[in-house]
Amino acid sequence: MEIVNLGKTNSIFNQYIAEIRDENIQKDSMRFRRNCERMGEIFAYEISKRLDYVDQEITTPLGNSNINLLFEQPVLTTILRAGLPVHQGFLNYFDKAENAFVSAYRKHHKDGSFDIELEYLASPDLNDKTIILSDPMLASGSSIVVTYKALLEKGNPKKIHIAILIASRQGLEYVKRFLPENTTIWVGAIDEELTAQSYIVPGLGDAGDLAYGPKE
Repeated sequence: MEIVNLGKTNSIFNQYIAEIRDENIQKDSMRFRRNCERMGEIFAYEISKRLDYVDQEITTPLGNSNINLLFEQPVLTTILRAGLPVHQGFLNYFDKAENAFVSAYRKHHKDGSFDIELEYLASPDLNDKTIILSDPMLASGSSIVVTYKALLEKGNPKKIHIAILIASRQGLEYVKRFLPENTTIWVGAIDEELTAQSYIVPGLGDAGDLAYGPKE
């Protein structure tokens, strides 16, 4: 399994990482959403380099031109609700892609532990397709693993790309234990600390609340 850390290379991508972390800039929810969307677009461009292409002839008003185009579109997948802005960034680039949506959340217990509850799954057939699963945060890694197992009900994908804005080191190690070797994980930043409550430090806070407002 390969892990690609886009934040290790100096680029404008790091400006967006800085802004989604900044507690002052976070107060502007529209900018937070747009930054997540822009990072989704950058992930989409980078992942597109790993997909399959086929030579096609295009007719222009003055002649013909050959160019390599995508052989097939990936299936864009995200976890509601925090993943929606990143997902939109992918959809801006893969505008002909099929889409899948998963509703998963932490159900907390009195002892401080939690389980991942999955309530909703809408997905096309995934057999022998490439899926791109995006989510802003990978903390414990449990939600990604639960989501992956749920998606298998819709078929066995040939390739899996997971795009995460900020991941914990522990979460990445957890995911590596449960996902197959045909998985590539793309991250914007890797943080070393995960609290006992599975919150990433320094992280950025609750991405869903920052994008769409607090929930009860």
